[in-house]
Amino acid sequence: MPKIKTRKSITNRLRVTKSGKVMRRQSFRRHLKAGKSQKRLKNLKKTIEMKTSFAKRIKKRLGSKTRKNR
Repeated sequence: MPKIKTRKSITNRLRVTKSGKVMRRQSFRRHLKAGKSQKRLKNLKKTIEMKTSFAKRIKKRLGSKTRKNR
């Protein structure tokens, strides 16, 4: 059975915490900032946890390091 290759685009965009959560950046912060309040832009800076249904698929594509040993 060949090894599963890591998707490099995912490793640049997402982080996995020690507890196993997949964290992502929020959208709507790249441009058109003049129409958004400072409070809204400040809150968009924060990374948020990805939903568990997506997180399972992401962990599979990240390779064996992020998955728990069975």
